[in-house]
Amino acid sequence: MSTHVATASSSLPPPPAANAAAPAGAMPVPASAAAGRALVIGAAGLIATAVGLVFSTAKTVAFSYLVGITFWTGLALGMLFLVMIHHIFDASWSTVLRRQYEHGLAAFKWLGLLFVPLVVTIFINPSLIWKWMDPAYDLSKVGGHGTVGSDILWIKKSGLLSPQFFLVATIASFLIWMWLSARLRRASFTQDADGDIKWTFTNRKTAAFGLPLAAITLTLCVILWVKSLDYHWFSTMYGVWYFAGCVRAALSAGVIIMLWLWQRGDYKGILNDNHLHSIGQLMFAFTVFWAYVTFSQYFLIWNANVPEETFWYNIRELNPSNNAPNQWKWVGMFLLFGHFFFPFFALISYPAKICKGWMKFMSFFIAFAFLIDVIYNILPSKKIVSAGIEGGNPYPFIGDGLIWVVTSVIGIGGVCVWAYLRSFPTAKLIPIRDPRIGECLTHH
Repeated sequence: MSTHVATASSSLPPPPAANAAAPAGAMPVPASAAAGRALVIGAAGLIATAVGLVFSTAKTVAFSYLVGITFWTGLALGMLFLVMIHHIFDASWSTVLRRQYEHGLAAFKWLGLLFVPLVVTIFINPSLIWKWMDPAYDLSKVGGHGTVGSDILWIKKSGLLSPQFFLVATIASFLIWMWLSARLRRASFTQDADGDIKWTFTNRKTAAFGLPLAAITLTLCVILWVKSLDYHWFSTMYGVWYFAGCVRAALSAGVIIMLWLWQRGDYKGILNDNHLHSIGQLMFAFTVFWAYVTFSQYFLIWNANVPEETFWYNIRELNPSNNAPNQWKWVGMFLLFGHFFFPFFALISYPAKICKGWMKFMSFFIAFAFLIDVIYNILPSKKIVSAGIEGGNPYPFIGDGLIWVVTSVIGIGGVCVWAYLRSFPTAKLIPIRDPRIGECLTHH
């Protein structure tokens, strides 16, 4: 990675003059028509998900919607982390990529709004998604004993696992993400107009305190939203697993966006093979990091062989009722080979990282694998219902829930893409007056 450390104004090259000629991609591209189409697609997906309440149970639709929210929020969080990492390391090569992530951060306020239906379920039917929301919930419905309120594991965790803390933590996290995004965007976009170097230092300071804030809130939210679906389970690496997936998805989205702009002609003369190679290196690195974290979590749980930990993996391989292999075993195998081995070997060589067609394919594939990973972590926590009573067997991968996962991902994704395209007119496509833009455009 080509970087330079700037500790004072004199150590940075002067910003381009106000009347300097800008590359073609420096000017905003009118995107109102594309934004409108994205919003229509998003609305159609959300409506289709709501219609699912007629054809499936509310629990099935709610779990599927949680998958969509977790996936797209993760992608946005990955972008937020990469923007702040760019600033904290004073990276130069990723300056043009950073601008696309800054546009992507506009999705946070809409993701917060789209989370509201899940909050509503807490008041209408507290145990619909998170059974610990209702202390009177009968655990025998899911193969347990007694009620949530009498469960010693819930009692020990009740300070964290309460509706009040869930709401406060979720609202506070979205507000923090929106605030960090607004600060980073405002400073970067303002620099386009005045070229003042102070905005570079402002964003570096924001990144310095923003990274730990984002890390804490990401970990807290994924524990509350996803891990607590099986609140008996213990894992100290869950937040790191989600972080790795978020960054992989964000890097993939960055490649897709930049190649789209290059094909349109906006990034001709801006995007070069060295940019792709550097992004490919990060994608490869986080592929290894995801595998390390995921394997470490599995190995430590397998080695300790504690029932409160092993059951989480057991139900993703065998049905508790008869010990017969279930569909999740094969989903887990896909994650092993599709989310690690295939990307590892597909991105290991230099030619692969600079091939635009191959990088686009791998980006879509890695984003898809991240979605499957999120599904693998959420849907098995929903148990099969027989004669009106939930049993201990996990809900299958191939079922009506998968339909509503697709509609939820399309619906929420349409809104996120709309927010991204809607942000286009607010700034140039590249930060033309950033002091590092010259080094970025000549990255080698």
